[in-house]
Amino acid sequence: MKNAEYRMKTATLVLEDGTIIEGAAFGAETDAVFELVFNTSMTGYQEILTDPSYRGQGVLFTVSHIGNVGINLEDDESARPQISAAVIRSLSPVVSNWRSAFSLSDWLAQHGVPGISGVDTRWLTRKLRDGGTQKAALSTKGTSAEALLQMAREWSGLDGRDMVKEVTCAERYRWVDDEGSKWVNSKLVIGNSTEPNLPITKYQIVAYDFGIKENILRHLSSYGADVTVIPADTSADEVLALKPDGVFLSNGPGDPAGLPCAVKAVSGLIESGVPIFGICLGHQLIGRALGADTHRLKFGHHGGNHPVQHLPTGKVLITAQNHNYCVTAGDLNPDEVEITYKSLNDNSLEGLRIKNKPVFSVQFHPESAPGPHDAHGIFGEFFRLMKNAECRI
Repeated sequence: MKNAEYRMKTATLVLEDGTIIEGAAFGAETDAVFELVFNTSMTGYQEILTDPSYRGQGVLFTVSHIGNVGINLEDDESARPQISAAVIRSLSPVVSNWRSAFSLSDWLAQHGVPGISGVDTRWLTRKLRDGGTQKAALSTKGTSAEALLQMAREWSGLDGRDMVKEVTCAERYRWVDDEGSKWVNSKLVIGNSTEPNLPITKYQIVAYDFGIKENILRHLSSYGADVTVIPADTSADEVLALKPDGVFLSNGPGDPAGLPCAVKAVSGLIESGVPIFGICLGHQLIGRALGADTHRLKFGHHGGNHPVQHLPTGKVLITAQNHNYCVTAGDLNPDEVEITYKSLNDNSLEGLRIKNKPVFSVQFHPESAPGPHDAHGIFGEFFRLMKNAECRI
């Protein structure tokens, strides 16, 4: 069989420190250069592979067996795989799932993404944890290790780059529920047992697409919102001209320091008083708009099992995360900003709110695709924020 024969070809992975790893090739027959990060999720490889926040990165999966459920037509977070390469321990030789439309290898090949299997992923993960994220190059077409090492070392990397321009939408559009929306429960009311349920209003939300995941849009829509998605370079004045009830700042790839125009827009929106909710990159942009710096974490947070603590209540959530950069907590003015969440793995900042403005953000991904559902209710906080702003008018 053609696919079986191709999977037997050798792939070569080279790290910038000179480490050379050989394995079996799958996916596309090509070369790729990228930043190598590891993801600790146990399930949901399709959502991971299509998450635009991975643009410019290769993903090392710590779970040992990948590909058994294939690729379906409903679980994408964007229209194509966004990773530069996949590094895994074992590729399933059989696809067995009633929703499957493609094998993982065939799907990656269609989109020009290479993969390597047969890697000692436990050893490689420990190497990245101990030494930090590295630039790397992968060949599934026979390029020499020497050439790959040169590619990795000469690659400019992600620091300071605008990666968002590679994943944002070209023009404004209105989100319409799709086949994947059936997996997100509709929210007829918001609130909880300690407060009156708040009836749904058809809120008009403007969502910045810095690399937005489709499950985020599904969650916003599940509350009855009318969601308009806009390109990343949209100015604050253009957003306010749409008269939104709230503005959402999405996740996205790369270094927030490479997005000064986005920071300027966020600053203007904060000053306007419109309710704002940011996640991941959106959270980092709020931090920079407030005058804080952002810094690179040693190996980032990537996975669906990261514990964070809500500081006002002490409650712990298990969260999905995907980021390499973090807001520097010490740069925030405590008279103006409350830190709301911290990571229980490394104590890094995971959430904030502005005390005198209807603005809050979290570093993790509350849509949790993939991941546990502990943080789903944070979307409800956004709708309560808009409801409170509406009541003050």
